[in-house]
Amino acid sequence: MHAFRPLLRHSLLNLFAAALALAALLAPRAANAEAVLLIEANSGKVLQADNATIPWYPASVTKIMTAYVTLKAVKDGKITLDTLFTVSPTAASQSPSKMGFRPGTQLTVDNALKMMMVKSANDMAVVLAEGVSGSIDGFSAMMNQTAQKLGMTQTSYVNPNGLPADGQITSARDLGILARAFLRDLPEYEYFVHIPAIRFGKRVTPNFNKLIGRYPGADGFKTGFICASGYNLVASATRNGRRLIAVVLGANSGTARAVKAAQLLERGFSQDNLSWLRPSLGTVENLVPVDASPPNLREEMCGGHRKRPASDDDDAMIATSAGPTGSASATGGEAQVTFFTAGIQPPLMKASDLMASAAAAVEPVPVYTGPTRTGAALIAAVAADADQQATPKARGKKSRVAAKKPDATDKPTDGNKDAGKNAKTAAAKSDAKSDAKSNAKSDAKGGTKTAAKPAAIKHAAAKSDAAAKPTEKSASSGDQAAKPAKPKAATKPKPAPNNS
Repeated sequence: MHAFRPLLRHSLLNLFAAALALAALLAPRAANAEAVLLIEANSGKVLQADNATIPWYPASVTKIMTAYVTLKAVKDGKITLDTLFTVSPTAASQSPSKMGFRPGTQLTVDNALKMMMVKSANDMAVVLAEGVSGSIDGFSAMMNQTAQKLGMTQTSYVNPNGLPADGQITSARDLGILARAFLRDLPEYEYFVHIPAIRFGKRVTPNFNKLIGRYPGADGFKTGFICASGYNLVASATRNGRRLIAVVLGANSGTARAVKAAQLLERGFSQDNLSWLRPSLGTVENLVPVDASPPNLREEMCGGHRKRPASDDDDAMIATSAGPTGSASATGGEAQVTFFTAGIQPPLMKASDLMASAAAAVEPVPVYTGPTRTGAALIAAVAADADQQATPKARGKKSRVAAKKPDATDKPTDGNKDAGKNAKTAAAKSDAKSDAKSNAKSDAKGGTKTAAKPAAIKHAAAKSDAAAKPTEKSASSGDQAAKPAKPKAATKPKPAPNNS
């Protein structure tokens, strides 16, 4: 029997290679404008790596490091989750996606982290940065020091939210190292990376990571998008006590990155029994960095060929025509998943169908402004935030009349709840028309779309249609960083492209 083992092994290896070659021939090849990585969380063992050491623009996956540095400060006793931070004019001026709070608003570290990780709020990232270190530059230096300490040799940061900047660079390799470090060093705070949804007042925002609540065992991490980077995702999932981390950079839609990550994770869980057939790829730390410039995917992601502007809140399914990372990548991945799962376990639903299905129903986590509250005080705080959201909408109903009057101007609203009482004055007419324009833009562009919402979230979101939302434009021009401008005390920052 022992004499036949070498022959059997040789035959199985040949069969394995032939099957992979056949799958590659049957599926169109993906373009090089995509990087993927799959690793074991505990050991760092690399299960798959394609372009994993090519430099890449991180976009909002930057916020994993922002959360890591902030929570390390909490763990080291420098701040607490209840510490109050204040929204500065610089934070308020950040481009969407953001919460849209006015300068002077206070909120806890805990609430700012939840808003940043679920809604990908760029203003909250700056609030945390300035609260922890005093300035964006100071916090960026802390981020870079942490990156070097962790062995993220291809990473550099210039801001805490990932808004476009030439010096903001990472790689799939480094993001895998960071995700492992987060789980290893901050296990008591890892719930921040898999919150399914948050509720602020009447407004419910589901996590942009579509794996949460859909892919079995999904438990992290963060999405990101700017035109130059494409759609990025760091994801993790646990099955039978084994946790895997998948990194996808440069996908062509929000759904495509989730589908690709689900395929990687499923392949990794299913290949466990065949691991002895594959050559070792070593650990993520040992992957050799590539000395190159990051690819700029602006034209592919935000060019005029797209039927609608790209944004991180993108529910578009995988493109039917071959694109930079379109159906070629997804189709090939699903073909391989089918091969690896055959004869091992019942095949998983197609990843694309899984991502299009409704997420598991959950109760959104409440977030609010002001100090930490519990019980009745928490209920009152949430209600107060809901009332503040409803007030601009009520004034907006009067704006349709005011906007038609010839002496109405474009003067921004000052947010005074009693402005309607003086509607006969020129200032009130001005406020009313400004609110009308703001609400019109919000109705057209401000909502967060999802492929499907849980029943509990859908009900809350339906009620929130009556609430005013901060305007969130798409990232069709998202490769230009928003320059912090000192806003007027009574003026909302001008909306700019999404970066989430």
